[in-house]
Amino acid sequence: MSLEKKYPKEIKQILAKYPPEFKRSAVMPLLYLAQREEGYITKEAMRDIARMLDITDTEVASIVGFYTLYHDQKAGKYRMQVCTDLPCALRGADEFLNNLCENLGIKVGETTEDGVVTLESVMCLAACDRAPMFQTQGPDGIKYHEYMTVDRTMELIEALRKE
Repeated sequence: MSLEKKYPKEIKQILAKYPPEFKRSAVMPLLYLAQREEGYITKEAMRDIARMLDITDTEVASIVGFYTLYHDQKAGKYRMQVCTDLPCALRGADEFLNNLCENLGIKVGETTEDGVVTLESVMCLAACDRAPMFQTQGPDGIKYHEYMTVDRTMELIEALRKE
């Protein structure tokens, strides 16, 4: 089902915020809307957005690929995105991530067997001074987790599994 059929009211509200000559500026809110239900943006949704905004599919896909908040592949209920940029790496992010992989029995980019957590490595979440840190993206939105240890992270994952 197309986005326009699925979310007509929301799309109308989003597009109303932009003058017609700048409607392409609605791409990010429309991507967020498309991702809301499934946790990722389908190729069909990207085509719908491109058509609505009179831009190319490639332009939409490049935005999805650039931002860590948009996803074009299905994942676990929660995406755990660990910042491994240089400042965070200097504060132990790489070792933290490796230990998480070991504790979860998965590699970066994989999902736990129970489908709850997909572990990802991302660049700069703007909290370098609070590393190791990560953000979780899930049904309840995005949450930052700072000054983390592997033990505290495993406790968080156990809590997420119970939700």
